[in-house]
Amino acid sequence: MTDRGALWQLTLTRWRMFLREPSAVFWTFGFPILLSIALGVAFRNRPPEPVRVAIEAGEGAEALRAALDAPGVAGAGGAAGAAGAVRATIESREAARQMLRSGKVSVVVAPSPRVYRFDETRPESRLARLVIDDKLQRAAGRVDPADAHADEERVTEPGARYIDFLLPGLIGMSLMSSGMWGIGYLIVEMRTRKLVKRMVATPMRRGHFLLSFVFMRMLVLVFELPILLGFGRLVFGVEVRGSFVLLAGVVLLGAVAFSGLGLLVASRAENTQTAGGLINLVMLPMFMCSGVFFSSQNFPPELQPFIRVLPLTALNDALRAVINEGASARAIAAPALVLAVCGAVSFTVALRIFRWR
Repeated sequence: MTDRGALWQLTLTRWRMFLREPSAVFWTFGFPILLSIALGVAFRNRPPEPVRVAIEAGEGAEALRAALDAPGVAGAGGAAGAAGAVRATIESREAARQMLRSGKVSVVVAPSPRVYRFDETRPESRLARLVIDDKLQRAAGRVDPADAHADEERVTEPGARYIDFLLPGLIGMSLMSSGMWGIGYLIVEMRTRKLVKRMVATPMRRGHFLLSFVFMRMLVLVFELPILLGFGRLVFGVEVRGSFVLLAGVVLLGAVAFSGLGLLVASRAENTQTAGGLINLVMLPMFMCSGVFFSSQNFPPELQPFIRVLPLTALNDALRAVINEGASARAIAAPALVLAVCGAVSFTVALRIFRWR
């Protein structure tokens, strides 16, 4: 049998083993879809939530509630227009503060003298404070200059929804998880069962054994990527605005990078407990920092250079640029280079230090 035929047979064997494991099929295809359904519904497009405020009971409390419950001023600009959506309740002093601590309200207002109590570390509380003050000031008779009553044009840009942000992150997370667990953990499990040692006794090339895991991941991607993108398009209207060829190239680079990391983790681990610990050690920082469920820009500027070179950050950035922005190959050159270097280095090192017995 030729080298090419041997590699194909090894890859085909990996594919058959994958299909015979229902749990592996579910975690590869089903779980990302279920997760996108849950998060897409939870963060679907809907009208802004009303600003919730607690007014401390006392003199003037009823007047404040009446002012806050009144409709917004017609034709007013941003803050005044938003101020129409306010839900105010009168509570005791202690109950109001407890509601603020638990997040049930964004602002507490003491009526006399008027005091706004809010958590300045919460963006929604800072905004709520401005909205409440604007509405109370207008109720007291404040008149804005004429140029403050400009017309509004509310625009929702394509790709700006949470599901547009989430779906590329889920694709990146799926590539990372399948590369680390589907390759790294599986190889260590085969080693503990003495299967790797038996494979070495065959006339195959050792590099082909490791490459077969990588090629099997490529075969899975042929089905996985269209399923996820098709689901996002049909259910949530997520459109790919860039080149499908470029998107396939980014996904391929991501699969190679994480397949190489999976092989590297498995190269010396002697049991599944060690492998599981190493995989979590590699994956958890990227789960937290690489922008799967929220933007990596939330982290301090001092950490950004380190976050930028994480493979999952590079993959997610490139996926979002192609899917949501229609970016060109030149625009994603930097993250693509990170993925290519990660894949080449990790696979080369893994092949050199891999423990076969």
